Amino acid sequence: MVRRTFLKNTGLLSGGLLLSNQLSALQPTGEPVKIAVIGCGDRGTGIMNILNGMPDQFRITSVCDVLDFRLAAAQKMSKTGAFKTYTDYRKLLDDKEVDAVIVAVPLYLHYPVAADVIRSGKHLYLEKTMTYTIEQALELVNLMHGRNNQVLQVGHQYRYSPLYYRVKEMINKGYLGKVTQVDCRWDRNGNWRRPVPDPSLERAINWRMYKEYSGGLAAELLSHQIDFINWAFDTHPQEFFATGGIDVFKDGRETSDNIQVMLRYPDLGLIGNFGAMCGNAHDGYLFKIKGTLGTVSLLTDQGMFYPEKKLLSEKGTVDGVTGATRIVWNKEGGTPILPEATKDGTWYAFNDFYQKILRKELPDSNVFTGARTAISVHLANQALYSKKICSWDNAYKIG
Repeated sequence: MVRRTFLKNTGLLSGGLLLSNQLSALQPTGEPVKIAVIGCGDRGTGIMNILNGMPDQFRITSVCDVLDFRLAAAQKMSKTGAFKTYTDYRKLLDDKEVDAVIVAVPLYLHYPVAADVIRSGKHLYLEKTMTYTIEQALELVNLMHGRNNQVLQVGHQYRYSPLYYRVKEMINKGYLGKVTQVDCRWDRNGNWRRPVPDPSLERAINWRMYKEYSGGLAAELLSHQIDFINWAFDTHPQEFFATGGIDVFKDGRETSDNIQVMLRYPDLGLIGNFGAMCGNAHDGYLFKIKGTLGTVSLLTDQGMFYPEKKLLSEKGTVDGVTGATRIVWNKEGGTPILPEATKDGTWYAFNDFYQKILRKELPDSNVFTGARTAISVHLANQALYSKKICSWDNAYKIG
């Protein structure tokens, strides 16, 4: 008996949210967007690699970094001749030929650079987490007020993956029943350090290790999963509990290498458990969303649905969730959510960024949603370092 996927059996392939949100690439309908990159570290050059595979949508024209060796490395990635290079991003913003800017600088610089990009009138793809502080998040919301023809997209790329769209739809249609717990991990086994050619560049290169510049594991990793829960349930946490420490790499770093964050969503009756560590990579990325009718277990590019046993024993099928078609389950009692693995989420995100620029529309990951997640991350870190329970302040006016 041929195993069918959950997607096929739900009957949503032909008329649901999935196809309307980039299961396949949207065809370009205009000239390539001339785009510049500010920040040519791992993330900036990673995005450049993806854009080099999308020549009909984007053409990289300029790059900027304060470190000469990073500029030189980025320059080698050009496929259409030499990029313009800058060490001062303000001079890049003066270039009238640049339509859009990617900001992939250290977190503490997100706000000042993004604010200048907004004031320049250029479209902005701002890497996550959107800002370093709550006040900066609220200020970016204010800066974007009334700029309806200017697109600001935040780099929470899983909002654009067909897999994560599908899971959001499953939640909204009640396939999981009442969801009361989320369990997330993003683990690695390594010190997270980058090589430093000169000791004076330690903080510039290894900024993630220092509280002055970084939101640590919560901002760099767990923000993606926190953002997805905010999006899928159209909410944000109200209560923040956290613990952690520098438990593995006692090398002068200030941000924790081992954290556990628990978030409470009282409006939903939901608890979110979010953990990350640098001392064990066995679990890697895990994301489980647990409801009274079933569980979704996600990786970044594929996922499984596991119905509760009571549902199977009562129905013999999952027709109460999916219709009337019997599904073939694997030996663990699950079935794939999509028939094959998805692309890197950043590919889908930039496909949508291109379309939103052409149409002057609000992205799914925008300044409002970015602010909610940035505030959530900041409060999680506040709870972590203060060793106190923190609460969302209803005075935060986002949109």
